[in-house]
Amino acid sequence: MDLMYFLITIAVIVVVFGLRVVQQYERGVVFRFGRVTPAPKEPGLRVIIPIVDVMRKVNMRIVTMPIPSQKVITKDNVSIDVAAVAYYHVVEPTRSLVAIDNVMMAINQISQTTVRNIVGQYPLDEVLSSTDQINKKVMTMLENTVEQWGVELTRVELKDIQLPDTMQRAMAKQAEAEREKRAKIIAASGEYESAEKLGQAADIIAAHPIALQLRNLQVMSEIATENNSTIIFPAQFMDTVTSVKEFLANESK
Repeated sequence: MDLMYFLITIAVIVVVFGLRVVQQYERGVVFRFGRVTPAPKEPGLRVIIPIVDVMRKVNMRIVTMPIPSQKVITKDNVSIDVAAVAYYHVVEPTRSLVAIDNVMMAINQISQTTVRNIVGQYPLDEVLSSTDQINKKVMTMLENTVEQWGVELTRVELKDIQLPDTMQRAMAKQAEAEREKRAKIIAASGEYESAEKLGQAADIIAAHPIALQLRNLQVMSEIATENNSTIIFPAQFMDTVTSVKEFLANESK
């Protein structure tokens, strides 16, 4: 009986101290006498052998890891501060524990180095305008490295690019000069079209002199709509009236 009670007590202790709860977003990697067991523990209530087994839980959720801002010298020798963000998640929990000591710190360090190297290969204008291309190149290089750690990289984005104050002022002046250039081109184009239309009108008037006289009468009519205006008729206006009368007489004939 004493032996039975002893065995029951040992079994209860083993069960009580060997119970582990694995969350839905976790996997449990069990080390038995220091060696990894074949398959990680799935979510739920799991039992391990106390003292013999040691369980390490691995988070399988997507981790958002900010990449701190760092100084980068572009291809055209401009010093800028670049910050980024990386998204990754563990796909092989056993390898993420065995292959590397601290997978999060490792990804953070390799991401900083990769971002600095890739951005340094582009001039400033391309860094500002081709961020998608830079993101893809950084992600491709990081994927080849983190894959051996049992990690899958989901996304890498440059989220902040800080320019020196002198460079910001120079770019503002460049943008202002570009806007003034476009405004002058538009104004010159308008003047050209206006001069072209005036030339066409002059050719028509030269071919039909009476058109100029009719235009003078139209201007006088427009002026006369203002009651407070005093109109002084020049001497040549009488020639205009005479020419109009002659024109109308010829048309009536």
